[in-house]
Amino acid sequence: MREKLEGFIDQICHDYGFKKPRMYRKNARKDYLALAKCKKRPAKKIRKAIGKQLRYVRRNFGYLNDFLEKDEVEISDKETAMLDVLKTVYGQQLYMYENKTHSVENRIVSISQPYIRPIVRGKAKAPVEFGAKLDLSVDENGMARIEKLSFDAYNEAEVLKIAVENYKERTGHYPERIMADQIYRNRENMRFCKEKGIRLSGKKLGRPKKNEVAADKKTEYQDNTDRIEVERKFSLAKRKFGLGLVLTKREDTTKSSIYLSIIAMNLDRLATIFLYFFISALFWPLLHLKNDGVFYRKISV
Repeated sequence: MREKLEGFIDQICHDYGFKKPRMYRKNARKDYLALAKCKKRPAKKIRKAIGKQLRYVRRNFGYLNDFLEKDEVEISDKETAMLDVLKTVYGQQLYMYENKTHSVENRIVSISQPYIRPIVRGKAKAPVEFGAKLDLSVDENGMARIEKLSFDAYNEAEVLKIAVENYKERTGHYPERIMADQIYRNRENMRFCKEKGIRLSGKKLGRPKKNEVAADKKTEYQDNTDRIEVERKFSLAKRKFGLGLVLTKREDTTKSSIYLSIIAMNLDRLATIFLYFFISALFWPLLHLKNDGVFYRKISV
């Protein structure tokens, strides 16, 4: 943030012939490296370094406001948006510094992509992830649909009702069963599925029964097997249709890239279904030939 602000001031001084103010950029860089190169970073040392950087930024904002108050200085809409982001980041960092906290509402973690929010996942490799979070549903025909797409962290269990109602709106009836992760199996969703006559896969809440029926275990195993199709769709979209390599920077273009990946995957599914029916219709007379009441398989597809 400090370097972005310094570059902004340098550009204004260059365009309008102003004298560059003393911004102490060498001292600021030295103070930053004094913390960044340390293997052990105590809380007091981190807080002291953050305080210094905030004071450097506050001084630079003072210089910038003096330049912008002059009538001849004009900045573009893009520069105005960038300046608003820098002010928001500074305000958030100052709030956390003064209140001795590490969280703030709608925290900005990227100046170039201010819409991105940190999402805590709890994984060993990446405890916190950044990017879009989406809920994907797959129907009985293998068609995938995005039920919710957001850059903010949210509880996935809230999307189940929305997905079910969207399915009813498309088909005119509720689904017979839903294969979902354990996080979707809360009391509210289970009550909702019971009212609609839908079987929600997974283990029941509470302690398992001592004498569990073998048929229930078989049904649970089958539901877990069928649920792999959703995980397979995520893997397929990332590996083959570009969902795992989104290079866009803006919020709208990033969402468009995600939607296009799912659309391309659905088109591939439709092409597979069409090819299956085409080959079946073309070679159906050769698949089963009647000879004295006995059917013989001639071609295996």
